[in-house]
Amino acid sequence: MTSDPHWTAYIGALLVPTVALLGLLIAYRQWRTAQNKLKLELFEKRLAIYNAATAFISSVMTSGKATDDQLRNLILGTKEAKWILSPDIAKYLDEELYSKGVDLQCLSAELEGVPVSAERSTNVHEQRNIKLWLNDQYRILDAKFAKYLSISH
Repeated sequence: MTSDPHWTAYIGALLVPTVALLGLLIAYRQWRTAQNKLKLELFEKRLAIYNAATAFISSVMTSGKATDDQLRNLILGTKEAKWILSPDIAKYLDEELYSKGVDLQCLSAELEGVPVSAERSTNVHEQRNIKLWLNDQYRILDAKFAKYLSISH
């Protein structure tokens, strides 16, 4: 008779480490899936802020005016920027983009009832400058958001 252990002893000895490795692999894959889900959710929230800003610009460029509804939608759509984007972007959205929208709205309101004069011409010129500035913001928004909306594997 031989004193060699039976083949089932070898399998029994390898079974526990194999199951442990399989468990580690499953845990790692679950962790990676959770990380990717978090990235996707963050991406979707950041994209919504980007879309709110571009929708504001588009609506102003289409109508030529900044209405209360457009300004409200901008504020509501971008209010989370300070939490999930940089403070610089939040400041830009609040202090520059929104501010220019308010300026345009005020200039439009001031223009009503003003007869043709130098004052009217100045007002129209200022509105034109704001609209040109807003049109340039598409490119600037893309540059500011590129870091946060790039998908890498």
